[in-house]
Amino acid sequence: MIHLYFQFLLIACFSGIVNANIGSPAEKSGSDVITVSKCEDFKVTGDGSSDQWGKTQWIDIPQRVEKPETYRTRAKVLYSETGIYFLFDCQDRVLKATIKEDNMDLWEEDVVEVFLWTEEDFPVYFEYEISPLNYELPIIVPNYNGSFYGWLPWHYEGDKRTQHATSTRGGKKKPNAEIEAWMAEFFIPYKLLAPLQNVPPVSGTKWRANMYRIDYDQGQTTFTWQKISKTFHDYKKYGTFIFE
Repeated sequence: MIHLYFQFLLIACFSGIVNANIGSPAEKSGSDVITVSKCEDFKVTGDGSSDQWGKTQWIDIPQRVEKPETYRTRAKVLYSETGIYFLFDCQDRVLKATIKEDNMDLWEEDVVEVFLWTEEDFPVYFEYEISPLNYELPIIVPNYNGSFYGWLPWHYEGDKRTQHATSTRGGKKKPNAEIEAWMAEFFIPYKLLAPLQNVPPVSGTKWRANMYRIDYDQGQTTFTWQKISKTFHDYKKYGTFIFE
């Protein structure tokens, strides 16, 4: 009953907005399509050390802003019976991250982000952000033709919570440290996505999705799996995850 009531609140929220301003698993079978391989559940460590990651390949997340230096960003995706896993590997020089609290404006510093739009007939999606210092922002977003708002999870505890961890290479994991790269690894349980449709996925399920990074070494620099126009919330341009 609570699940249905929350869905009703979300639908009521965005429907009332009238201002519209705006061959191997996980290998790309098209520039905008990824086949997501299934795995056994495993412990998130922040460094991608689980053998399960060997079931899939890296996906390039291109740098979309021209700067004197181009950093490499790549990601992996897996799914299990209980949730979906992500692993990001981000080349870097300086850790531009100072925020030490969850649910803050993490996008104003170095961050990686994932957007999961699980049902195209229902313009509500899940956004997840994680900083190099391992602080997170998980929100449900109703989006009506470009007008959108973020809602934090209610009773975010127990098996509804994400698992997340980060690590660095070539330097310490602390604000403004000089490093060579940083990694973020996280698990999003399906129970956290309960207000959305088409969850959990089964073999053949399709979700629309996008993956991002923002880096601030050379001013704000964006990296996106699928190219968007003005905002990360340009959900109509997201790519597709097909679950194996």
